[in-house]
Amino acid sequence: MKANPEVNKDLSFEDFKTEVLSDYNLAVTSRECSLLGRREVLTGKAKFGIFGDGKEVPQLAMAKAFKNGDFRSGYYRDQTFMMAIGALNIEQFFAGLYANTDIKEEPMSGGRQMGGHFATQSLDENGNWNNLLEQKNSSADISPTAGQMPRLLGLAQASKIYRHVKGIDTTNFSNEGNEIAWGTIGNASTSEGLFFETINAAGVLQVPMVMSVWDDEYGISVHAKHQTTKENISEILKGFQREKDVKGYEILRVIGWDYPALIETYQQAAKVAREEHVPVLIHVQELTQPQGHSTSGSHERYKDEDRLAWEAERDCNVKLREWIIANGIATDDDLSAVEKTIKKQVRDGKKAAWTAFTQPLKQEQNELVALLEEVANASPNKVFIEKLKNDLADISEPIRKDIISTARKVLRFVVSESSETKNKLATWINDYIDVVQPKYSSHLYSHSSKSALKIQEVKPTYNDDSEEVDARLVIRDNFDAIFSKYPEALVFGEDAGHIGDVNQGLEGMQEKYGELRVSDVGIREATILGQGIGMAMRGLRPIAEIQYLDYILYALQIMSDDLATLQYRTKGRQKAPLIIRTRGHRLEGIWHSGSQMGGIMHLIRGIHVLVPRNMTKAAGFYNTLLESDDPALIVECLNGYRLKEMMPTNIGEFKTPLGVVETIRDGSDITLVSYGSTLRIIEQAAKELQEVGISAEIIDIQSLLPFDINHDIVKSVAKTNRLMVIDEDVPGGASAFILNEVLNNQNAYKHLDSKPETLTAKAHRPAYGTDGDYFSKPSVEDVFEAVYNVIHESNPTDFPKLR
Repeated sequence: MKANPEVNKDLSFEDFKTEVLSDYNLAVTSRECSLLGRREVLTGKAKFGIFGDGKEVPQLAMAKAFKNGDFRSGYYRDQTFMMAIGALNIEQFFAGLYANTDIKEEPMSGGRQMGGHFATQSLDENGNWNNLLEQKNSSADISPTAGQMPRLLGLAQASKIYRHVKGIDTTNFSNEGNEIAWGTIGNASTSEGLFFETINAAGVLQVPMVMSVWDDEYGISVHAKHQTTKENISEILKGFQREKDVKGYEILRVIGWDYPALIETYQQAAKVAREEHVPVLIHVQELTQPQGHSTSGSHERYKDEDRLAWEAERDCNVKLREWIIANGIATDDDLSAVEKTIKKQVRDGKKAAWTAFTQPLKQEQNELVALLEEVANASPNKVFIEKLKNDLADISEPIRKDIISTARKVLRFVVSESSETKNKLATWINDYIDVVQPKYSSHLYSHSSKSALKIQEVKPTYNDDSEEVDARLVIRDNFDAIFSKYPEALVFGEDAGHIGDVNQGLEGMQEKYGELRVSDVGIREATILGQGIGMAMRGLRPIAEIQYLDYILYALQIMSDDLATLQYRTKGRQKAPLIIRTRGHRLEGIWHSGSQMGGIMHLIRGIHVLVPRNMTKAAGFYNTLLESDDPALIVECLNGYRLKEMMPTNIGEFKTPLGVVETIRDGSDITLVSYGSTLRIIEQAAKELQEVGISAEIIDIQSLLPFDINHDIVKSVAKTNRLMVIDEDVPGGASAFILNEVLNNQNAYKHLDSKPETLTAKAHRPAYGTDGDYFSKPSVEDVFEAVYNVIHESNPTDFPKLR
């Protein structure tokens, strides 16, 4: 390696030396954290460790090109980069390793993610946006390999929107779209489909994205020859290289231990991406992994002696050290002294982090031990209680599980006693759980003043001139009002743009608002979701359209692992209020049946799941969500666009509340609970049941997550004393969730005179055609007979058996 005067031309030699030595200091600090971090895991102080050793020098080069306002979307090797941008110090590194739940001590996730998962705080403690232009930003990491890629696309696309769409308030978010989204990934993870889908999409969209591939030739124990064609990701992506008048990528290769070349490469990449809005791929080769993949094993098991010797020789820190000495920047003795000082700093930082982590736990331990002493002295079971108390007191490094488990076991010994100390213990346990449980459970949804649950209902209004129209016109005109009211709102999806979506709910919107705000995209659901997540994280209000509910499965991993967990895994310090628009229910065929609601809703806790029965209700949900900061999935009724609805006079302003059910038919004999298109079948069945003397009350759930927050369903069951849940999902799917909510959370079982019933689709997906639908999902006759049989059981005289 030779000194690179082009990169450092504005620095004096003394300043240059200072900068180089500062970089070396950071590289050694990061390496020492990795080495000591592994020891902390192996000695039992931490559960698991995965570190960035071997990747230090290229991350220093990347940090030099990274500016305020930029965003990172990376993976769990980027600790050096985070240190270099000032977003991670030694104490915070170890706080993450120990899972400290104090967000001030562990600002990445408040102990909710294992070490190596990095984030910066986009929000203040009240959920309001910080000024993202005044800080260097990192979107919160996730563990699933390549899962960071779709979000990266959206983070980059936000710059394009901010640069080219007029009227958006860019305060806090963008300086004329000059921000770059920086991605990092290990070479083995480039084998994932999400990597290729994102690379293709970024090339199509031409967004300012710089993608670094850290290549150490292995994916855990599996060599690149089993991972990548030609064992070289940049070689097989050559076709993406841009040419004159042909858009594509700028593809760069650089050796991962060549300090000056790395700096030059990253400066070049930043210039291309920032100024031209062209994506860049940087393949960083010849990297090493000195401690292997993680603390779960040793790389000596799968690397031979020649490979280990090769890695020792090409270790990027070793090479940087050699280069510093060769260029007269420092002597061996100088660097040895620096290294000795850093070792002490890391040890001291580790000790400080351990003290900060354990001190509150020891205080809680001492508090309980003192209380248990009182309980023991007042109890006939003193000997047993003292044994538990002493066992707890003897734990030198307690965790909260030790503390609360002991308290709950002691309570069993005094359960039959009547004493003040027993009451004090019970109160202590309840108070402790109330305080501690949120440390691990809070912020699944927004806690801010803009929570969707705090948006008040505004009913649609009508007058004598209100017309009955195709329902699609209600949703279309509401979108028109949304795009006019919110310049930062945009929608994108397959067929969403030019033709105005497959059901014409966006008819004319692209022509009116432009291709950047109403956009067609390729057939790539995972990155459609990623576009929405990334743009929402940067202050835009995207609506990501997935053409049919079944296609959600292509994006389900991203919805579940990334979007649904974002507020939770950052303890409320990042958000992505993305609205996912789709359509489903009652369509015919295996692949377009919209019948997997149970699976979806259980996998995306952290995202609201809304199931409006018509387009007016759906439009109201969009209006509600755009005033909130929660993500949501809205499932429009696919067979409802051509049905007639009245056009409201307050289009764009009425709001459907979340978690509130609606009684759409009063009745006295049985409560029927459902949602979406199935309600139309139930309504017809109810009319036919009325003809034979059975009065059915019908409740539209409207919102699966959250579910009936006012507990109105149980009030209906208290009146009818019977309950049936009807759903077009498979048996045990959404119907089981609904039944659990009503029986166990609302305690409706107290009011039942008959067994609660569920009526669902068959266990298979629906067969094609009208007959396939009829024999696969609940029909009018199915509903009629199921309800009739419940009433027959209680009154066989008036309602003789049908068959």
